[in-house]
Amino acid sequence: MDEGKIKILVVDDEVDFTQAMSFWFKSKGYATTVANDGEAAVTMVREDTPDIIFLDLKMPGIDGIETLRRIRQLNKGIPVVIISAYVDRLLVEEAEPYSVSGVFYKGKDFEEGLVLLESILRTHKKLKR
Repeated sequence: MDEGKIKILVVDDEVDFTQAMSFWFKSKGYATTVANDGEAAVTMVREDTPDIIFLDLKMPGIDGIETLRRIRQLNKGIPVVIISAYVDRLLVEEAEPYSVSGVFYKGKDFEEGLVLLESILRTHKKLKR
């Protein structure tokens, strides 16, 4: 990844969504990588820890909750934002014990994701681009 840039990992099995979100963050100056399943995400966190993760909860194979659990075994402090296509309070509540920093709904404008991202980075990481 690019040295000095904030590293974002976007994890979602919907390729069109990850491409669009990745492009959006890159256009705003962030270094962004994509994982299309939980196993790949855990491997990426192990090999090159990102500064923040956007993680879908509903994925085939290991779901987002299990992915988050495995990520927390590797790194307890990295901010994780849940990606959701719709409000599923039960899943979000299931993720909360793993220190979720926020929720981004897929129907929202990416600009809202950017505002959430920058707020989390200021609050949790004291990071700036």
